[in-house]
Amino acid sequence: MPNAIEMLREDHRKVKDLFEHFEGTDSGDRKEIVDTTLRELEVHTSIEEEIFYPAARLALQELDGEESDDTIDEAWEEHHVVKLLSAELKKMRSSDEHYNAKFTVLAESVKHHIKEEEEQLFPKLESHIDGEELGDKMMAQKQRLQQQTDNASKNRSRSAKTRAPSNRSKARKRMRKSRSASGRRR
Repeated sequence: MPNAIEMLREDHRKVKDLFEHFEGTDSGDRKEIVDTTLRELEVHTSIEEEIFYPAARLALQELDGEESDDTIDEAWEEHHVVKLLSAELKKMRSSDEHYNAKFTVLAESVKHHIKEEEEQLFPKLESHIDGEELGDKMMAQKQRLQQQTDNASKNRSRSAKTRAPSNRSKARKRMRKSRSASGRRR
């Protein structure tokens, strides 16, 4: 049975490794690293927002009484920033001028978020939540989300493959037309 907090820590390690890999890689391979990172972040943030944060908020309320803890609200806002940057990166080409800079800002934001969770939130919660039960729910959701993102990637890949030949054939037709038109003018 997976423990919820350990599962999140493992996700954090995976994403930090991807950030390091991006920094040490030539621009040609960076697009794949960015795409993988964005998929990982999408699944991770969904799991936290749908399952972990609601449970964490309840545990913190029980722990601190009625006192409001801004930790979860801040985490939601950090996720919002990540989603905005991710959406912008998805629309960009890896050759775009600010692509690397935008991914670096995303990485810095996520690293800050990870540090706060691992140093502040997780230690508060570890003995106050049922990590195993929560981990089971999170693992089931993670598997569903990963399957959805895998299927979406396959569909995009198939769509790109079917579009490419038709675009090429259109270009060939235009070239033939322009050649035959220029040949008639001579």
